Parts: sequence; C-alpha cells; structure tokens
Amino acid sequence: MTASLSSEQIAALCRPSAQSVRIRIVEETGSTNADLLAGLPTLAGPTLLLAKHQTAGRGRAGRTWLSAQGKSLTFSLAWKFNLPVHALIGLPLAVGVALAEALAMFNIDVKLKWPNDLLYNGRKLAGILIESAGAGGVPHDASWAVIGIGINMSLDQSMSEHIGRPVASIPWMAELDQNTLMAGLLSGLADALVQFEHEGLAAFTGRWNSLHAYAGQVVTIIDNGQVVHEGMGAGVDGIGRFLIDTPGGRVAVMAGDVSLRPREA
Repeated sequence: MTASLSSEQIAALCRPSAQSVRIRIVEETGSTNADLLAGLPTLAGPTLLLAKHQTAGRGRAGRTWLSAQGKSLTFSLAWKFNLPVHALIGLPLAVGVALAEALAMFNIDVKLKWPNDLLYNGRKLAGILIESAGAGGVPHDASWAVIGIGINMSLDQSMSEHIGRPVASIPWMAELDQNTLMAGLLSGLADALVQFEHEGLAAFTGRWNSLHAYAGQVVTIIDNGQVVHEGMGAGVDGIGRFLIDTPGGRVAVMAGDVSLRPREA
C-alpha cells in the first residue's frame, strides 16, 4: 500500500534513465501538478512528487480527479526538455505508451484511449494531465513539462459512485510492492521522455496504435455535447491527431476539449 512508499527504495530500483530524478513523497497535498508548477523556478533537475493523498487533483479540461488514500497512485513528474513548448505536442500519447508498457511488466494489460486515458477492461484505469511552461533564460528553446498521473487501483463502490462514470479497479494491484511498481513506472517514463526529446512522437505512434482501445470500432467525437464526427477509429497520425474514417472520408481531430467515445449499441 502507499504507506510503505520510500523515495530511497524507489530510487534504488530505478533504471539508469531515472537515476537523476529527485523523488519526493508527501502525505497529503492539493495537487502534485500545481505544486511542481509553482516550484519550477527552483528545480535543479527532473523531480517526481508523489502524494499519498491528493485532495484537489485535476483532470483534463478542468475536471476534478478523485482519489482514495491507499487505493490510488497520484504523482507528477517535472521534466526539462531541450525543446520549445510547441514541440511537446503529442507528449500525452508518448506518456500513455510508456505507462502501458510499464504496467504490462506487472501483467496489467491496458489499452489507450485518445488523447490521455488508459483503460482496463474498457474502464478508465489512469489519466494523464500535462502542463508545460517555458524554461526561461537562455536558450529559449528549452521547456518544462509537468506530467500528472492518477492511477486507480482499488476503488470501493462509494468512490465509484462519487466519480459518476465507469472506472477500473484492480484490487490486487494495491497489494503489489509499491516501491517496485513506482520504480517501474518512473523508469518507463524516463526512458520514454529521453526518446521523445531525441526522436519526437514518431517513435511512439506505431506503439500507440497497437494499443488503441477502439481500433476497428465505430466511435463518436463529441464537442460541447454535440456529435461532430462518427466513424471507424483509425488511430493517430504523426502529430498526434486522432484519425476517424467517416462516410465522407478520413477526418483528423486535434486534441482540444473534445471527447471520444465508442458508439453505444
């Protein structure tokens, strides 16, 4: 459980790519993303902030991310890129691939839902929220990404009802050694972020498409409550747009504040 988490043990279990990451664990905070964003000017290097309990977690499009102490993993990773902010487009897809591949090492088979969710048995297991900022100073082509991740492990019925939508629950995941799990996730993320800086999204699109939750299924794209596209999900392209084959032809959708859903039977 999260009570046993130790920054020293996580660090000792990490692969070389993550050895430079400073690891901080706090009992409780509002939002790990907000904390790291506020502290960017003082960070000397990549930093992981893990909260045993997060009281004001944030999801995509301003939504609230609800979590339960000891039953969720909530953490953020601040990572500095030698890239301008605009070059970080598509980073959520790369992070999704990294998390999915890391979880597979623990026999947790997840699929990816564009642009930033991980699904287990068709239900949301994890969400990704990335906030970026220019690094300031010289060179001007450097930037920070604060990568917020929330993973449901073992949610009870009351929490599921409070969330108000189907969420995954893997009770045995909470019984895994949490330091080993976090080291695996952090190492996978660090490997991916180094690769993203050098190779861009192109290194991840094929892997993302192989993990696409709705490959070959009819999906809808919803904007402000209205269905704007419906067709066969065809994965993502080289700049992270979602491709959907509609009766009128292939459409590429940018990530904005739109929702992707499987068509209801």
